[in-house]
Amino acid sequence: MNYTLPKNFPENGLGDEVAFELISRIVRDKSANLGSTVSFAHMDPPPPKVAIETTRLNAQYNQNLLHPDLSPFATEAESIVIDWIADAFQMRNGHMCAGSTIANLTALWAAREHGAKSIVFSADAHLSVAKSAHILGLPCKKVATDKNGKMDVQALPDLSNAALVLTAGTTGRGAIDPLSGWHLEASKWVHVDAAWAGPLRLSRYRALLDGIESADSVAISAHKWLFQPKDSAICLFKAAESERSVSFSGSYLATPNVGVQGSRGAAGITLLATFLAMGQAGLDQKLHQCIKVAEQVAIGLDEFETTELCCMPQTGVFNWRPVFGVTEQLVQDLKGVSSTVMIEGQPWMRNVAANPHADAKKILNRIKTIVSRL
Repeated sequence: MNYTLPKNFPENGLGDEVAFELISRIVRDKSANLGSTVSFAHMDPPPPKVAIETTRLNAQYNQNLLHPDLSPFATEAESIVIDWIADAFQMRNGHMCAGSTIANLTALWAAREHGAKSIVFSADAHLSVAKSAHILGLPCKKVATDKNGKMDVQALPDLSNAALVLTAGTTGRGAIDPLSGWHLEASKWVHVDAAWAGPLRLSRYRALLDGIESADSVAISAHKWLFQPKDSAICLFKAAESERSVSFSGSYLATPNVGVQGSRGAAGITLLATFLAMGQAGLDQKLHQCIKVAEQVAIGLDEFETTELCCMPQTGVFNWRPVFGVTEQLVQDLKGVSSTVMIEGQPWMRNVAANPHADAKKILNRIKTIVSRL
């Protein structure tokens, strides 16, 4: 469908209703359907209705967490959800921010303030960790992973002055680095990037993250497995003084500004509404459904004679490829169903179970059909 959009900033406006109708039609026609039964490619789930409606409400009131007098309930709502989540990780406090990249940066900023002189992370860590090291002016070292994508702790350097970043649910393979062992005690600071798998701590799969309670900080991406609209993430700290070390006051502020962001919206209200609507049992069921679908598709591909599986999914992420290898045509034909990732220098297809509405049978049939005709 063709749309007529002006090439230049129009002198006269269309008015709210006409502009909204035009843009809404374009959005509906030109956006990925993240809730489709065959949407299974990335870490972007469809938000529930209550989150969508509360986001609209937030836009209407436009509260700013920088100023508590402009956000009385938003401030309270964020405090409530932070307390609920922090308890599951045995963290002391924290705050919400616009994404896990900012959460990782904030945590590593605190690590630097507490004496960390370098940052150590696995070769499969999210790129935001390296970006944080660059922004903070800290040298960094990548550590090799084992055959399953977990950090090889035997390859770690001296950690006495280092911030060690462990990943709970790597982007490419969904691997969980060892969350307990000598390396935690040997580090100046331990940060766990739990952007993807962190919410499992609130589910029947909580034992997968045992040991995370020993970390100094944890990052969680709420717009992944907490099913929130973007932008929504959480940075948690073990000690109260850690958050204070990344807080600044100003003559125009009634309370110190915490973290990297200044003005920020009321994401805590949306998360609180979602938690109230789902309850812990509802969240657990959504996560269970995602993991179950991932396992079903992975098993089907493992049994299919023309595909091979890298390994079974641990946190709803798995990798596979045709026996003849990954082709550009395959990637194009499976757009929205699968994405790609490089593992040990070789391309693999990547599937992520972020969508609780995904249908394992439909996804498996589509993949088999496309692979068979290549």
